[in-house]
Parts: sequence; structure tokens; C-alpha cells
Amino acid sequence: MIRIYKNWNFLETQYVREKTMKKQITIHHTASGDGVGGDVAWWQSRSDRIATSYIIDRQGRLHKCFGDDFWAYHLGCKQSHFANAGLPYKKLDPHNIGIELDSWGALLMHTDGKFYPVAYSNGKPVPNLKCKPAANIYEYCANGKYRGFQYYERYTTAQLDTLKHLLLYLMAKHGIKAYYSDDIWHICKRALAGQEGVFSHSSFNPGKSDAHPQIELVNLLKAV
Repeated sequence: MIRIYKNWNFLETQYVREKTMKKQITIHHTASGDGVGGDVAWWQSRSDRIATSYIIDRQGRLHKCFGDDFWAYHLGCKQSHFANAGLPYKKLDPHNIGIELDSWGALLMHTDGKFYPVAYSNGKPVPNLKCKPAANIYEYCANGKYRGFQYYERYTTAQLDTLKHLLLYLMAKHGIKAYYSDDIWHICKRALAGQEGVFSHSSFNPGKSDAHPQIELVNLLKAV
């Protein structure tokens, strides 16, 4: 079993209350600051039923938005994504469970030595992210940037521990079989074809950099 820290009890207008067979699990990050309240409020303010079933905050606490038997839109797949991969369009969201890791995601280091979130352009440094090298900054080598960015906020040990237990629970509950391959960090034909497994949002969408292949996350996915 898994332990839910908070159940946000989304209204039925905020997700699709239709039970569907699940074949895929997709890992995202929120591209936002500490705390999930703002992310939840944003989803609840919309009418297009964009959300994920779960969010894991930086302290490793598990937040549930709606039941994983149901679904909402979270992949953002376009016809062109399938066409560019040489595949026919397929509606994937109903059969895909989304999990968010609360994180700023991609960061830029300015000349003042502070890190700024790529997701925002308000000119303010990210709170609690100080000068390089910081324990909560994950750095890719200069010639091996991930999706164009060298720095990302590091997913916490507590987050990854909760994610591991959640993945094992969901895979067992829904009978989802998975194997690890590095193709999930790029546009992944397996993902777009609807094959079962655990994927990154970046497997489906070339404009996304979540989740990023932090080595601890890679090792976790290899283990499950």
C-alpha cells in the first residue's frame, strides 16, 4: 500500500471519471517552487481537465488529485509528434497515469552566481538555490546538456524514495510491465505507439524536459 499525505479530491469536472485500462506511467516535474498548492490551484482553475493523479513534494509526501483508475490530460501530444516519429496518431492519455515531482526543473546560472528558473521570466533568483556548487543543483556536462539546459534542480532523495514505492504499487495494481531503456529520455517510439511501460514526459513531447535523467532517477527506474 501507499501512504497519501493529502487527497485533494478533485471535482469530476477536473478529470475524466471514466475507468480505463492503464498501460503506461509518465513521470513529470512541475517547474514550480516549493509546495504543490499552487500547481493544484492552477489545475482546479482550468476547464480543460489537465492534471496528473499524483504529485510528490520535495519532502517526499504524496498528494493525490484523483483516482488512478480514471484519467486527465497531461501528455500534450500533437499530431505532429506522431507524424515525425512515423506513427499514426493515438489517444494516449486515457491509458496513462501521470506523476509529478515538485521541482523547478531547468535552471540558468546568471553572472551573479544565482540560479534562475527557465520556466519563469520574472527576473528573480530561485529561492534556496544559491551559488554553484549547491547540493540541490544537478549539473550536466557542457557538451551533454539535457534538452538544451546544463542545470536542473535535483530531485530529492525523499521524492525518489516515494516515487519508487508508488511505481511499484501502480505497476502491480494495473499489471503494467516495464523495462528500462535510455530511449525514454528522447522522443520514444515505444511511448508514442502506446506500448506499456514507465516513461518520461520528454518521451512524448520534444518541447518538454521533464523528467530529466538525474542518475539517481535512472538507477531507480532500472531497479523497478
